[in-house]
Amino acid sequence: MVMGNHTPNTEFVFLGFSEQKDVQAALFVVFLLTYVVTLVGNLGMLVLIRRDPQLHTPMYFFLSSLSFLDLCYSSTITPRVLSDLLAARKVISYSECLAQLYFYAVFSTTECYLLAAMAYDRYVAICSPLLYAISMPSRVCVLLVGGSYLAGLLNATIHVVLARRLSFCGRNLINHFYCEGPPLLAISCTDPTLNQVVMFVVVGFNLLITNLTILVSYAYILAATLKMRSGRHKAFSTCASHLAVVTLFYGSAAFMYLGASSRHSQDLDKMVSVFYTVVTPTLNPVIYSLRNKEVKKALGRAVERKCSAGKWLSVVC
Repeated sequence: MVMGNHTPNTEFVFLGFSEQKDVQAALFVVFLLTYVVTLVGNLGMLVLIRRDPQLHTPMYFFLSSLSFLDLCYSSTITPRVLSDLLAARKVISYSECLAQLYFYAVFSTTECYLLAAMAYDRYVAICSPLLYAISMPSRVCVLLVGGSYLAGLLNATIHVVLARRLSFCGRNLINHFYCEGPPLLAISCTDPTLNQVVMFVVVGFNLLITNLTILVSYAYILAATLKMRSGRHKAFSTCASHLAVVTLFYGSAAFMYLGASSRHSQDLDKMVSVFYTVVTPTLNPVIYSLRNKEVKKALGRAVERKCSAGKWLSVVC
């Protein structure tokens, strides 16, 4: 079986997690609950930030952008996984596989750059508070988010263009649960060296630039907070949530893509992939809502408005 531009209808078969029906049923319940929590948490964060005027600041603009991105990111993977867990054969066409790879690469890369933009925002807010409004106007915030998406589109285009040069003869079994670069390269009949080198360079560049931005930003933030006589706890608390999200996302992504030469277990790769494609988008709104006093207050105000409106309606009726 040869795949390329001449055979667009060629199919792949995902091996998924397990052949046992009871295991697949349990996994379906877990993935479904996780996806529902992801949708509710991120949509709730979007609505809360949009409806509360006190959250109309650059920090929460970036947070709402992250929530939207997590919705897209998770929806690229999880609905397909849920469908496959109910199917007898986990089949995906060549074109669908490339489409999933493309959008997955767009959203994952965009999230890297968006997290770096959020770190820069915290740096300006804490280290130059008097110039914050001037340094981070809405135009700059939109440009940073737009630039993050542009980087994601460029990265995804590179990976998909290189993926199209590969041919797949004989084996069409992908030992994974979605179309990702390394598992596809593992079943290619074409020499994947070029793809591996480009993947390492491009992913390494993205991680280097974004990680360097985050590390430098937090180095300045740490130095500034140590000099503070007051407000130190508030400064640390506004950064703690972001650092937790960065650690979860970057740690698992770096393990998957930059640890290719040291990988021994594809099952371990699948578990790591579950973590940063399914679990992280679920945890992000939870982390920001539980550790952020302003979000808690905004949620309290929203509940009070809801209760007040309900009491008013009951009186009228």
